[in-house]
Amino acid sequence: MRSKAAIHVEHGKPLAVDEIELPDPRADQVHVKLHSSGVCHSQLHQMHNPQTPTPSLLGHEGTGTVISVGADVSHVKEGDLAIVTWVPKDPIQGRWTPELSGATYREEPLNGATYTWGEDALVWGGYVVPIDDDNPKDISSIVGCAVLTGAGAVLNTARVRPGDSVAIYGIGGVGTSALIMASILEAYPLIAVDIEDSKLEYAKEMGATHTVNAMETDPIEAIHEITGGGTDYAFDAIGLQITSEQILPTVRGGGPGADNHGGMAVLIGMPAPQMTVDPGQFMYHQKQYRGSLGATYPKKDFDQFLRWHHEGKFPLDKLVTRRYTLDQINEACDDLQNGEILGRAIMVYD
Repeated sequence: MRSKAAIHVEHGKPLAVDEIELPDPRADQVHVKLHSSGVCHSQLHQMHNPQTPTPSLLGHEGTGTVISVGADVSHVKEGDLAIVTWVPKDPIQGRWTPELSGATYREEPLNGATYTWGEDALVWGGYVVPIDDDNPKDISSIVGCAVLTGAGAVLNTARVRPGDSVAIYGIGGVGTSALIMASILEAYPLIAVDIEDSKLEYAKEMGATHTVNAMETDPIEAIHEITGGGTDYAFDAIGLQITSEQILPTVRGGGPGADNHGGMAVLIGMPAPQMTVDPGQFMYHQKQYRGSLGATYPKKDFDQFLRWHHEGKFPLDKLVTRRYTLDQINEACDDLQNGEILGRAIMVYD
């Protein structure tokens, strides 16, 4: 069948919105008619990376209705509402990528193991997670990446507890999701760091108790002053070299002794090629530096995130601040690149 999608045809060029060809699902695949998709900064990294193969399909968070399933798929059925994501619903050890979907553009195979920037997704069944029919078909899409990445880092990687102090660098879709999760878990103080006052005001609306504009003051010094020595946890939701280097000295120091541990720095954003870290932060202060890559259990956590939304604790409707059509995808990418989007933007297909 033919379906409309955004196609990354050539580096440095706008995405082409055109028809692609989709085969019938393989035994392990699911065909989902998409209602919406998030617009994630990770796709900008892909589009700007000369190593990304082309032509390719992009996007990895969407909500849709299951149209058909392969013979080996049993956890979803035709008619189910489901989230398409990039984290396998069942844990898999190590990094693993399924084979290409089989989609083609002008008879050329399209790269991309999962994709949501299009009207239809034909993906490996493990990337499709059923949700209850009473969930919103638009804003639920961001659970598939922004929420699972940011909230998962706080909930499952750091395991923040009430009264823990938290700093979050970067108030985009992922950073705001981390902020909301930390607020739900009653972190205090909960400090948002960004370079845009508009994003810091937005962070206050989403639960931040303190804010720091890193263009106006040294964020490490400011956070140490607020907390009296550093936070228990610091999260980098940006991935720039400077922020990746700032989060470790942001957290409190420990010292000698079996349980005299310092704080934990957690890198969430896609990282720069390199960074410099003072090894004394580890040795003398017993600090930890962790990576967090989609640290969520989709089968369990997706339902919880959506339940919290219904209860007003995790306001997906406030997290989504802009909407685009598929034909506006290049405008959406430009707005995201230029820092003009608070929270998360989505594309709505119907």
